[in-house]
Amino acid sequence: MILVTGVSSLPGWGITYELSKAGYDVLGVYKDHPVEGIQAIRYDLLQDPKGIVKLYKPNVLIHVASIGNVDLCEDSREFCFKFNVIASRELMVEAYRVGCKIIYLSTDYVFDGYKGLYREEDTPRPINFYGLTKLLAEQIALSLNGSVIRVSAVYGPGPGRPNFAKVLWEKLSKGETVEAAVDQFLSPTFNLHIGRALVRILRLRRDIDILHVAGPRLSRYDYALLVARVFNLKNDLIKPTTMDKIPYKAPRPRDSSLNNLRAINVIEINLNDIQNALNEYKTNLINNSEETKGY
Repeated sequence: MILVTGVSSLPGWGITYELSKAGYDVLGVYKDHPVEGIQAIRYDLLQDPKGIVKLYKPNVLIHVASIGNVDLCEDSREFCFKFNVIASRELMVEAYRVGCKIIYLSTDYVFDGYKGLYREEDTPRPINFYGLTKLLAEQIALSLNGSVIRVSAVYGPGPGRPNFAKVLWEKLSKGETVEAAVDQFLSPTFNLHIGRALVRILRLRRDIDILHVAGPRLSRYDYALLVARVFNLKNDLIKPTTMDKIPYKAPRPRDSSLNNLRAINVIEINLNDIQNALNEYKTNLINNSEETKGY
């Protein structure tokens, strides 16, 4: 059995959906937001991180749950550290103790953003507290012979916090303007690609330490223009801006894009085909496709 924490998040949902679709026995874990249509239970990882592993004794733990609000982590460091590091450590140590394979989902924000197109072997240097907690949890996972999957700017169908592509679609559809930074670069990642990558990785039965399962390098502004084009929306409502004009509480890396060549070779999925990924997302979002309805 595969245990997926954070199933009510966008990447957690995408992973659980694709694994279930591939025939795996998957149990999702959520805290506050129930997810219909899949096998999932409510459980507070902060209260007893080890308990869920002791209870179900999974063969694979895919740990997605984290405090992912970057500004909240900067303001509430003790809470963020307690969940993202301490609870994650206890959860993964217990998984290791029962012989469970560990896969930890991490972020491009472990990098400082001065270089861009970071490879798996590049040295992380987070510039905000969220990135620091994710890096510490990465190191815990790797010390337990686990795997780390890094993603960036996740979008796609499912629950979770609003993603940039969906916010853009909603606002442009209403005739509202959207500002997008021309000097912030990332690797927008389709959540179903993450799920399909995990299916491939589990079937390969090979040890992977770190893998960048992420899309192509784009500025946030170019990403917005691409979303508008695929969704047939007016791009004149997208207004270019710069990062220094956005009132972030926590600093953001200027170019946290990830090099995905190793991942493409391993999982044999064209992660750079963002146009097809956005078209798939558009089909789901606009037509409410029956395949994912109710998840």
